[in-house]
Amino acid sequence: MTVATQKILENLIAEAKNSTNAAEAYYLSSEDTPIEFENNRLKTLQTKAQQGVALRVIVNGKIGFASSTDLNRLDELVAAAVQTAEIGEVADFEFASNFQYQPEINPDPQPTTDHLVQIGDRLISQVREYNPEILVGVDFHVRSTRTAIATSHGVLAENQRRTMSATLGGNLVKGEDFLQAYSYEVVGTGEPDYERLVQQVIQKYKWAERSANIESGIFPVLFTPRAVASVIGGLFDTILSGQVVTQKSSPLADKLGQKLFSDRLSIFEDPTIGVSATKFDDEGTPTTAKTFIEQGVVKGFYWDRKWAARAGLTSTGNGFRGGLSRPSPDTSNFCIAAGKTSYADLISGIKEGIIVDQVLGAGQSNQLAGEFSVNLDLGYKVVNGEIVGRVKNTMVAGSIFEAFQNLVDLSSETEWIGGGALMPAILFAQLGVASRS
Repeated sequence: MTVATQKILENLIAEAKNSTNAAEAYYLSSEDTPIEFENNRLKTLQTKAQQGVALRVIVNGKIGFASSTDLNRLDELVAAAVQTAEIGEVADFEFASNFQYQPEINPDPQPTTDHLVQIGDRLISQVREYNPEILVGVDFHVRSTRTAIATSHGVLAENQRRTMSATLGGNLVKGEDFLQAYSYEVVGTGEPDYERLVQQVIQKYKWAERSANIESGIFPVLFTPRAVASVIGGLFDTILSGQVVTQKSSPLADKLGQKLFSDRLSIFEDPTIGVSATKFDDEGTPTTAKTFIEQGVVKGFYWDRKWAARAGLTSTGNGFRGGLSRPSPDTSNFCIAAGKTSYADLISGIKEGIIVDQVLGAGQSNQLAGEFSVNLDLGYKVVNGEIVGRVKNTMVAGSIFEAFQNLVDLSSETEWIGGGALMPAILFAQLGVASRS
């Protein structure tokens, strides 16, 4: 931890001790260099930086909160936090205690702007070699983030992370037909696999060259790992939150120990792997590996300090923040365990059905019932194990409870999606498909 950062946190805690019962100071410094190409041309090249602190305090049994990007007026930040405590929530939890962590710094050289501009031009050329009518877009983001936290109960910890993301996509317009295909990758070291991104995008366009129709009805539906993350994983991530469980909004509330899904479904979190690996959360609570669903049986949920206390439990190290906001329950790595069938074999086993690849929004219609419904942004029809073309104006709907009772298998391969989700493909034998000609 830099001397300046440690001094900011220590000064905040010391200042807050004069007028509070307990305090928690959170520091954030981030830098993002986006390089964006749109419609085959370089559009944006700039660097954005943010630095600030957030302070939570407990005063007379109530929580106060304030944040600021002005690090020269910390006394005013403390005063603002103390003032908000007058109308704050009851403090039914305590701030983290007795945790110290300083990461080993192994700087990874970042690619230069000129290098990424050259890569962007090359990717655009490669996609347009396949079809010059495609309007290609490329986005690079090189991000570095440093967070630190201190509490009046003996916490002083720092986390540093560098990530790079690359998104490659294109728009193809033919009359009233609009086709958008994209792929992306996030890495913590080195650079994304650019050739793989190109191959994935071109393959999507090739599969979509022909149109295919499917009647409304019940069909096998295969979700690609990206679609699993958007639809299935996103729904589970929501209903496994301790906040949602405590509020009785989750269909899994009061279902601990019950087998509700196929014995081939296991969902877990491992904060030691991947781009989002972290030793502690944004409240200073150490993270741990945990199992949410094991062979179809509901085993547990994830908690921050506030919602765990309200449920009479302890935090699982899942209190995370968006920027300088208050923490709330979230996961660092949300993982669905792989199955035993290869992705290619899952496709080859479909007599007639569809593949869901890109969806429009998350689309959950009734989370309380565990239901989802999504409109396909990009999907394909499969006949006798072969992809025969793109389906349009199509929706897929179902319940996770019924869907996993009709599970064919999960793919033996898994894929990191967005740096924080490890997903297989999933094939269901029966799901509702609605198609509009």
